[in-house]
Formats: sequence, structure tokens, C-alpha cells
Amino acid sequence: MEKKPVIIGVAGGSGSGKTTVANKIYCKFHDTEIVKIEQDSYYKDQAHLAMEERLKTNYDHPLAFDNELLLSHLKTLLNREAIDKPVYDFTVHTRSQQTIKVEPRDVIILEGILILEDERLRDIMDIKLYVDTDSDIRIIRRLLRDIKERGRTIDSVIEQYTSVVRPMHLQFIEPTKRYADIIIPEGGYNQVAIDLMVTKIKTILEEKEIL
Repeated sequence: MEKKPVIIGVAGGSGSGKTTVANKIYCKFHDTEIVKIEQDSYYKDQAHLAMEERLKTNYDHPLAFDNELLLSHLKTLLNREAIDKPVYDFTVHTRSQQTIKVEPRDVIILEGILILEDERLRDIMDIKLYVDTDSDIRIIRRLLRDIKERGRTIDSVIEQYTSVVRPMHLQFIEPTKRYADIIIPEGGYNQVAIDLMVTKIKTILEEKEIL
């Protein structure tokens, strides 16, 4: 009997280092064993809205995500079937017409700021991680990223952080920490935690193969 894939959830605030943690776990396995699904790919399609309405999108609010589609795709992967993962185009604030074919794997890493907020997503995860990083480090990382990679100004990044990102983090993201099985401080720099997680994942896979 074919073993059921393992789903590892990696949550945390913007700039916490959750993507680094997810990538470091990913690199410990072969491409044929593991796949990574980003919650950012599952922002709702807004093609029906005018651009001025799309610009008002609050990307840090739970309602911005199409969790119905995400949940459906995860269940499809658990059934060992491929999915067509959506691609979100932030330049036009809606879904691209392109998709990415994702094949099922033994290990599925689900990464995103609000994956622990939805009970249905939590219920299908084998391990739930929360990457916990001080707010001053997170805002510095976000500043550097948005200025270098997205051409933003310092003022615009700070305004967005204080008016949207920070309040959404306190209201919706930080409280989900209580659902985590393991809280990882220092993000991707916590090599001990990452090594322990890789060992745990391999153990779960071995146990499922035996069962």
C-alpha cells in the first residue's frame, strides 16, 4: 500500500524567515521526494475587479486567500494526483492565466503567513511550525526586500507596515502561534531546529511506509 504524503506547515509573519526555513528543509530531500506549495500562490482571482479596486487589496487578511482551492489542491496531492498550481501576478494584482503543474510527492511543505488560521488546513497537516522572529528584525527584512526587489520607497514600505502589515500581524497571524506543534525562533538561522525537523519528517515517512 502506498504511503500517504506528509504535509508540513511553515507559518510566521512577513519577514520572519519562514521561507528560508521551508527552503532549508526542502533542500534536505531529493526533488522526487518533496514539493513546496506557497500560500501566496492562492490569493483570490480579482480579474473581475477594476484596477483601482485591486490596488486596495489587503494581502495580510485571511479573506484575501482562496483557501477553498488551496485545500482542494492539497487533498488532490494527498491522493497522489497532480495539480495545476495558480500563479499570482502582483504587478496587476490578480491571478495570471498561467499555471504550474505540480506532481505529488512524499513530502509537501505548505508555507505562508496564514496557513494556521484556517482550521481545515491545520487538520490535514502532520506537523505545524511557526517561525517566531522579533518585529524589528521583520520590518528591517521587509524594508530591504521591498526596496531592492520591488522598487519601493522607504516611506511607502513603512506606511504600509504601520497601517496594514503590523495590525494584521497582531490580529490574525501572531495568534495562530498557539496552533503550532513547534515554534522556531531565529528562523532560517536555527539550524538545530531545521535538522530536528528533517529527522522527524524522515521518521514519519518510515513509519507510514511500515504501516
